[in-house]
Amino acid sequence: MPGPTLRGMFGGLLDALFPCHCLGCGGGEWPYCARCRLEVAVLGPPWCRRCGRPLEFSVEACRDCPPEALSWARAAYLYEGPVRKTLIRLKFGGLRSAVDVLSLAMMAALRKERGGDAEPMVITWVPLGRRRRRARGYDQAEVLARQVAAGLRWPIRSLLERVVETPPQARRTGAERARAQRGAFRSTARPPTMVLLVDDVLTSGATAAECARTLRAAGARHVGLLTAARSLGGDVPARCYNPPGLQPGSVVARENVSR
Repeated sequence: MPGPTLRGMFGGLLDALFPCHCLGCGGGEWPYCARCRLEVAVLGPPWCRRCGRPLEFSVEACRDCPPEALSWARAAYLYEGPVRKTLIRLKFGGLRSAVDVLSLAMMAALRKERGGDAEPMVITWVPLGRRRRRARGYDQAEVLARQVAAGLRWPIRSLLERVVETPPQARRTGAERARAQRGAFRSTARPPTMVLLVDDVLTSGATAAECARTLRAAGARHVGLLTAARSLGGDVPARCYNPPGLQPGSVVARENVSR
């Protein structure tokens, strides 16, 4: 697929010449083919009211909740199968066509948490370090945040800077991730009272929690987290797979996102 710069300049023409295919397997209809749709898990209630982990009945908090610096967290999808492949290609392969799909699902997840008449929050994102941003050509969390902000018509501000380039965290434990992220960010502006922090994937929550601690130290009182996907141990309820409203050619629940 053509790179993100060409698609940004000649999007309509390139879409006609190089039509988008399934984000999961690269074949079949966009955004997910019939087979890949069966492997897409949409996270929704009943759930943990604090972190959004789907459960058989709602609870106020659960063992999978991220660190307390985060007021609450929500994710659109389970980080596995086609969604995992999509996010890897977005992060490392410049698959910018995935942003529209993921941001719509993120807005739907936010609506489930806060309702259609929620007061706007200032949106910011978990920033990459300069070296990684230079290598990738863009910051995937920023791209998602800007798309969500545009869709919701909420304000967006750059509030954080990464000052420590941490090594890859994938094989580290939650405690090791937390230690590695200590002092990795600094505030670049005084934040508002309520902030919505955006990232691509929630795993242990160590990185987002360090961002939240930095924002709180600078003046924020509540920091919520919104991600495209979430990595969870154990099973999720069967209802999350191929839920009602996940029709061919659609990757969001049937609710319309408030604008």
